[in-house]
Amino acid sequence: MSSVYNINKGINQSIEFKGLKAQYIWWLGGGILSLLFLFALLYIIGVNMLICVLFVFGLGILLFFYVYNLSKRFGEHGLMKKRASKYIPKIIKYK
Repeated sequence: MSSVYNINKGINQSIEFKGLKAQYIWWLGGGILSLLFLFALLYIIGVNMLICVLFVFGLGILLFFYVYNLSKRFGEHGLMKKRASKYIPKIIKYK
């Protein structure tokens, strides 16, 4: 049985992978990488292996839900627009 993968999504369209859009893919990758380093650090410190696995697994599940929620709530550019709105002046003074 062969699988079919559509690679070309068109010109000027953002990347999307399993529902994640644009920068959220990078955020999820960075979060998973940081969880890997956290696991290694806890293991080197000497925390019990079962506690390390359960703790990192729980944080990983929370990370997935949080990033997917951000992607669904704000979309491709919505989070950047929300952050940029803090820098818009409330009052413009003219002398």
